[in-house]
Amino acid sequence: MASILGRRFGPYLEIFKTLWANRRSPLYALRILRHGVCDGCALGTSGLKDWTMSGVHLCWIRLNLLHLNTMKSFEPSPLSNLDSLKGKTEKELRMLGRVQSPLVRRRGEPGFTPVSWEEAEDLIADKISKTEPKRSAFYLVSRGTTNETYYATQKVARFLGTNHVDNSARICHSPSTTGLKTTIGFAATTCSYKDLIGSDLVVFIGSDAANNQPVLMKYMHLAKEAGTKVLSINPYREPGLEKYWVPSSVRSAVLGTEIVEQHFPIKVGGDIAFLNGTMKVLHERGALNDRFIAERTSGWDEVQEELKQSSFKELETASGVPQATMESFADYLEQANSAVFVWSMGITMHRHGVANVQTIANLALALGFVGKPKCGLMPIRGHSGVQGGAEMGCVPNTFPGGAAVGSESAKNLSRHWNFEVPDWPGSYAVDMINQAEKGDLDFLYCVGSNLLDVLPDRAFVRRALENISLRVHHDIVLNRQMFVEPKDTVLILPATTRYEMEGGNTETST
Repeated sequence: MASILGRRFGPYLEIFKTLWANRRSPLYALRILRHGVCDGCALGTSGLKDWTMSGVHLCWIRLNLLHLNTMKSFEPSPLSNLDSLKGKTEKELRMLGRVQSPLVRRRGEPGFTPVSWEEAEDLIADKISKTEPKRSAFYLVSRGTTNETYYATQKVARFLGTNHVDNSARICHSPSTTGLKTTIGFAATTCSYKDLIGSDLVVFIGSDAANNQPVLMKYMHLAKEAGTKVLSINPYREPGLEKYWVPSSVRSAVLGTEIVEQHFPIKVGGDIAFLNGTMKVLHERGALNDRFIAERTSGWDEVQEELKQSSFKELETASGVPQATMESFADYLEQANSAVFVWSMGITMHRHGVANVQTIANLALALGFVGKPKCGLMPIRGHSGVQGGAEMGCVPNTFPGGAAVGSESAKNLSRHWNFEVPDWPGSYAVDMINQAEKGDLDFLYCVGSNLLDVLPDRAFVRRALENISLRVHHDIVLNRQMFVEPKDTVLILPATTRYEMEGGNTETST
């Protein structure tokens, strides 16, 4: 009951909470809403305007995060002794307010002491000058990070001689990047959100868009009105995808909107078997798009051979559902003239995440549902600006523009930048932590991140962070990673929001 009430009245509750949280700076908050972008999701917006449809864009996540842009700074004196703060949650630390000045903590000290920017910069410069490039690393969180920040950070890292630079968006959709590059040649969605509205079919795979991209439910409401059928493939039957109350629609706000027409409850890790089983059904029926396969694809013989080698009994065991369920999904696909496949972390966060994405792409290609209106492959992002991380080259294995790290690409970039760019692939975030735990990392610069609470095995991550000579945490607010004991020194630097950056900025969303 509480869950249902939350889904139904949550957006309205967030409006009142936002009004209260921003009561001391209502005009500035209104300016951000009217002229800024959505801080809460990766859907394209400009102020209160929506790029996908006419009307207002105002999701509850955007309202919930608005206070991060308007809150006041906290008085740093309580940080002189961290005992009273160590038990606080992430939310409680955020609500203390913004970091207002550089803060330093050295080994053996109970807390942080304010220092000038000059002292902070000297401390960083001194450490970098004494550190071998391969023992330095940079890591950025993705939410709200601008293209300019991504670009500047990776360029500084490479100027210092290291490719150890990574961002959280790469962790989320790295399998999508690789899977799409190896199937369609480009690592991005093939369609727009407008294609969802009026497509014959929208298929959510491993996605809980109702919670992670709530404004998408507004599009689904319009899609349903336009006759679109919505399906879900997931081990868990997401309540928000069953029925959703769209606050901007009077009818939906009162009665709710039935989103998913049919749910296919595969077992965890059963995506490939289920999708291949469905393709096998369609192939045996002669329901695939043979002309599209022949004219627009390559490698079909290999896919066909894989389907032949797999019996339905094997596919049933691997997927967790009977052949009849695959046939039911195949019925929807066979009857559709257009379809959009949408996926998220339920697909990518597997050891076989790349293969999951490749299988989705193979099915869409075999049906000819790529490169046409109301069709496409859509790896849906969770945060604003995340696509820019990869495009700006803020990853260890790719330079800006998508060129793979290597000898020739490094030479080419060196000519443009007028300094020697390293040509060896750098470390991913998990590799950085492994290096630190082994004593092979001396300098870590984190922009708005909290590796302690997001990576598995917190005790291991804590040991690793404690083993880094200088950690720099550049953020708007405090988080628990900052309180991990220093090996030598921990430095906290205050950051600006994207609405405070001089000269403006850009972001890339999907």
